[in-house]
Amino acid sequence: MGNYNASVSEPKRTELSVRQEQAILVGVILPKSTADPRDPLGELAALAKTAGARVVGTILQRRQRVDAGTYVGSGKVKEIAALASKEKADVIIFDNDLSPGQIGGLEKIINEEANSPPMEGIKVLDRSELILDIFATRAQTHEAKLQVELAQMQYTYPRLTRMWGHLERIAGGAPAGIGTRGPGEQQLEIDRRLVRKRIARLQGEIEKVQQRKTRMVAERTRLHFTICIVGYTNAGKSTLFNTLTAAGAYADDKLFATLDTKTRAWKLDRGLQVLLSDTVGFVRDLPHNLVASFRATLEEAVHADLLLHVLDVGHPHARQQFDSVHQVLEEIGAKDKPEMLLLNKIDTPEGEENFPEWRTLHPDAIPLSAKTGKGIDRLYAAAAAQVNAQQVQAVLETDSSNGKLLAFIETHCQVRDRQYAGDRIIIHATMSKRTLADLSRNEQVTVKSTE
Repeated sequence: MGNYNASVSEPKRTELSVRQEQAILVGVILPKSTADPRDPLGELAALAKTAGARVVGTILQRRQRVDAGTYVGSGKVKEIAALASKEKADVIIFDNDLSPGQIGGLEKIINEEANSPPMEGIKVLDRSELILDIFATRAQTHEAKLQVELAQMQYTYPRLTRMWGHLERIAGGAPAGIGTRGPGEQQLEIDRRLVRKRIARLQGEIEKVQQRKTRMVAERTRLHFTICIVGYTNAGKSTLFNTLTAAGAYADDKLFATLDTKTRAWKLDRGLQVLLSDTVGFVRDLPHNLVASFRATLEEAVHADLLLHVLDVGHPHARQQFDSVHQVLEEIGAKDKPEMLLLNKIDTPEGEENFPEWRTLHPDAIPLSAKTGKGIDRLYAAAAAQVNAQQVQAVLETDSSNGKLLAFIETHCQVRDRQYAGDRIIIHATMSKRTLADLSRNEQVTVKSTE
């Protein structure tokens, strides 16, 4: 991406190629914690597995406030170190966001207690660094790579001293691991001044991408009714997208299987077509830098006419996932968009068990299985009703030889009837209010009446 890493060979980003690291998971439950009380470390374990780690131990602590130096306090640090030494752990992953000083203090004490060699010591990562690391392995397009690199650079900058320590282990021959992928791989070769320059350059490139994306999305939404699929990561969004559009988008049983927004035409009914977009999955406590960097990718949700919120109704943490999605939607400025809740995976035993409760809470929600297609017909009908509610009927008149204009009308309207009078054609059609406004401004067509 920049000149400083031109000579570094990029690993294939779709799969992790590093060895499986032994990880200890640590969760600190504070009074305002957003973790699921039934399984506080369940999601962190899934994230660690996605990053290529094998969980060999977990530690939970309840605190009223964090310890300024080590987040968990000296006694708990020694307990973590003892477990790490016993299980031969390579990395300690916190389900919290830590300051650079806290991470440095934890690494120093844990490695001293565990008698770890300085060049092969145990790493300490926080939740944000873990998620950023996963995103670094998933980014495929130039846009996504820019966004991930900026987020990692912004995260890394105040932590350069510790990052250099990690990379000294790599330089000494130890394999790369979680928290050292993406732009972090080049930190040995750059200093704070170069990082600041790189951040500024990335921000400039991404700003251009965002401006271009905003114009593109705005133009698209002006001409078409747009629907955007949102939801928690691994809820089944891409599977639903493929079922509705046959687009062949990458879908797998993984967190953050895809980061890139895809948009395809979705035919709801005869002559009724909308644009459907699939977006990156959300997760609770998504790093702020990542949300900011991916604002261009999430532009589809901001400008959409309708959101399809896909929820894995069989997931044990479905309620927390539901709330997390709305938190991210609020952060990106899309909380007031019309929304249709889709209760996915009702074909699983867990989905069947949980569905009655969700039906009571959200009687208008649509139960379905994106994988098997069960309930899809009801989704088609409900989406068509939403579109039709924002449609108007109009009678248009234009020259019958105006092929370009007629093609536009056929593409963007539901034509109900055509009548010919000499070299003129009168068209009875249903269309969006935006399309009618566009046609009304066209001097080559006359809007005779509307209903």
